[in-house]
Amino acid sequence: MSDTNGPRALLKRIRVWLIVFVVCLVLSGVTAFPLVTELRLLDSSLEGWAAPVAEFLPGLAEWIDRVRGGLETADAQSPYLLYGTDWLAFAHLVIAVAFYGVHRDPVRNIWVVEFGMIACVGIIPLALICGPLRGIPFWWSVIDMSFGVVGILPLLHVRRLIKRLEAVTATPAPEAVPA
Repeated sequence: MSDTNGPRALLKRIRVWLIVFVVCLVLSGVTAFPLVTELRLLDSSLEGWAAPVAEFLPGLAEWIDRVRGGLETADAQSPYLLYGTDWLAFAHLVIAVAFYGVHRDPVRNIWVVEFGMIACVGIIPLALICGPLRGIPFWWSVIDMSFGVVGILPLLHVRRLIKRLEAVTATPAPEAVPA
């Protein structure tokens, strides 16, 4: 019978959760590159096979259409504006690479997990402040904030697992020898 709380089991669980988190982070980043194409596909799907969604959520369909139009205009007239989303995508990929250190040595690199948790929390004030400044509907800001809430959950779990791993692998301090 294997020990589910032993160092090897904890390390395996940490690594599995890290892989899930990193895959999601990479997917989130990679999808920021082809925004114009993605919005065209999404908008056409809301007029086609996903029409029931558009009928149920007309505000969503209108917003997707508006964003698609804006991105197409920016792409045609000022494509350099989309360079900002390229940097957003790149940042996601760079942050994902940082988690390799946690994969190698979770206890020593727990700070990367804590940094990720801080970033997840930071999404909320960013969405609440910048969303209204940029004319983003509140419900869309809530969707953006959900990335922080969803993202922090596996990181909290990984942090707890790392703390348990640290506790089970800690070497006891040597006893003081009386003089």
